[in-house]
Amino acid sequence: MKKKTLIITIAILLVLAAALTAAWLVWREKPAEGSKTITIEVVNKAGESTVYDLKTDAEYLRQAMEEAEGLEFTEEDGMVLTVNGESAVWETDGAYWGFYVNEGYCNYGIDTQPVADGDAFQIVYTVS
Repeated sequence: MKKKTLIITIAILLVLAAALTAAWLVWREKPAEGSKTITIEVVNKAGESTVYDLKTDAEYLRQAMEEAEGLEFTEEDGMVLTVNGESAVWETDGAYWGFYVNEGYCNYGIDTQPVADGDAFQIVYTVS
């Protein structure tokens, strides 16, 4: 009897996981195709700002960042650690690079953050 209950429970969990995945695929924010004009502003530890104006076909933020002439970044384990030569390392100084789009916090990582025409991104050195 316990084995049958376990199998039914696992089957229900698999159906629920599939339903949630399908819902996410249908309702997630999707990137816009085609040409877009965006800005990426980097605010360093000293509060100094560098703005990159782009005309791009990028669908996601990473692609746009890679296209921005002069913008350099490194990452490790999916976390952006260095922007334009300045490191923000949580373990040593409680700092990180905060990512914003249109004055709100980005809901996704740079690989999945959609880019739309007119978006204004900020990459801000942040200390908690």
